[in-house]
Amino acid sequence: PGDPEAGELGLAAVPGREAAFRQGLAAAVRYAGAVGCHRIHVMAGRVPLGADRAAVAGEMETTFIENLRYAADLLAQENMIGLVEPINNRITDPRYYLNTPHQAAAILEKVGRPNLKLQLDLFHCQIMDGNLSCNLDTYFPLIGHIQIAQVPGRHEPDSPG
Repeated sequence: PGDPEAGELGLAAVPGREAAFRQGLAAAVRYAGAVGCHRIHVMAGRVPLGADRAAVAGEMETTFIENLRYAADLLAQENMIGLVEPINNRITDPRYYLNTPHQAAAILEKVGRPNLKLQLDLFHCQIMDGNLSCNLDTYFPLIGHIQIAQVPGRHEPDSPG
């Protein structure tokens, strides 16, 4: 995930951090293998502090695609699946790079590896796109994991809200 104390939430899309990404991925594969876990959440990371999102979007996408291809190839050797999760930038993290299922699907298509899937968190999806039924139908073929939480508080599904 990078350095949480430095405010990092993953490194897969962060230009200049490719070596650290690969090192962290290798560790994650070792840990996952040790406990029999076959899915790894590959976190995109945050837009660099002070950077204009639009100005760095292209470079971040290129970095993300290259790192995801690397990750997919490594994970395939271990019979593992990589998951990418869009995290909303309206409430949870304004700087997180990957924000919508549409953006994630487009990147997964560009990467073109069958062992990379969408981790769809219904909380983030509702915040960014709404219409959960339509989104589930649209992205179901890409989904490798679903997280369920109530909006707006991100609590259990039957919580008031």
